[in-house]
Amino acid sequence: MFVCVCNAVSDRQIQETVAAGASSLSDLQATLGVATCCGCCADLAVSYLGKRSDSQATPATNGNLQ
Repeated sequence: MFVCVCNAVSDRQIQETVAAGASSLSDLQATLGVATCCGCCADLAVSYLGKRSDSQATPATNGNLQ
């Protein structure tokens, strides 16, 4: 699905960029151009960054709950 219509950036492209190490909206903007025109997609693009940190935090806490 397109996240940034202005620059034709898909959710898959954002996921791949985050997996490759992007950790901020600035990283996504520099790499993909997402949220550099109208900015309507900025919140959605940032949500993909949160998904990465959530998935990285989860394995670290599994089995360590006391």
